[in-house]
Amino acid sequence: MADVSAALVKDLRDRTGAGMMDCKKALAESGGDMEAAVDWLRKKGLSAAAKKSGRVAAEGLVGVASAAGAAAMVEVNAETDFVARNETFQTFVAQVAEAALAVGDDLAAIQAARLPSNRTVAEELTQMVATIGENMTIRRAKRFAVPGGVVATYTHNTVRPGLGKIGVLVAIKGGSELDALETLGRQVGMHIAAAKPDVLDIGDVEPAALDREKSVLAEQARASGKPEAIIEKMVEGRIRKYYEEVVLLEQVWVHDGESRVRAVVKKAGAELVGFARFALGEGIDKPTGGDFAAEVAAAAGLTT
Repeated sequence: MADVSAALVKDLRDRTGAGMMDCKKALAESGGDMEAAVDWLRKKGLSAAAKKSGRVAAEGLVGVASAAGAAAMVEVNAETDFVARNETFQTFVAQVAEAALAVGDDLAAIQAARLPSNRTVAEELTQMVATIGENMTIRRAKRFAVPGGVVATYTHNTVRPGLGKIGVLVAIKGGSELDALETLGRQVGMHIAAAKPDVLDIGDVEPAALDREKSVLAEQARASGKPEAIIEKMVEGRIRKYYEEVVLLEQVWVHDGESRVRAVVKKAGAELVGFARFALGEGIDKPTGGDFAAEVAAAAGLTT
């Protein structure tokens, strides 16, 4: 093995973020060749990442990125909320959002995108898994582009601009001024974050979901002993309430508690084109029992 200087070890550590001893060993194994040492660490990172890939990652951050007439949103997961407070992780999520803005919301294309480090997103993710020691995944992404319109963004529980625990994109067009359209879009984004609609308009409700809802409501109405003609009207009324729960344009505007979203948008002379809402960890089965934070502390020789 070759002897390596402390300065060279520091340079490799600054470049890769790997531990000091790992950097020293990589340089020794590579005869002091910096590029070969980087490759050595990446190979070890792949091995480390594979060992962690089975662990549940439901924490992390939602990141958004914007450009004229377009915006993108990603959810990047880690195992603990501690990592979400890590500046390196936050920067990575922001860069992944920028990559989605550039290449679209196909996860394979995002993984292959190049970052300022000149590594691909996939390579950078592997490096972070090896360095930080937690499983991490890029779970999902969404991008909207509206020529002549705007795609407004909103993040809730924000840790820094564009990064939070809930993210919303609102694609909107029409109106006379883009600034006013942007403001309306952000207000709609805040509404979506709070009201959690499933679809934009009534026509977007899946027929199977609607049939299932009608069936449940009909059975509930029959339990009252009412005639079928009355039951039909009862179901119609309850379906209207169902639409108010799941359809964005039918919901009551949270900002005044009276108007419908449809009426607010129409009054502004605008048109909603689409929306997306990501809530961190939503739908991920989280294990019960155990304390991963305690496991990490134990592994590091720390006590609480």
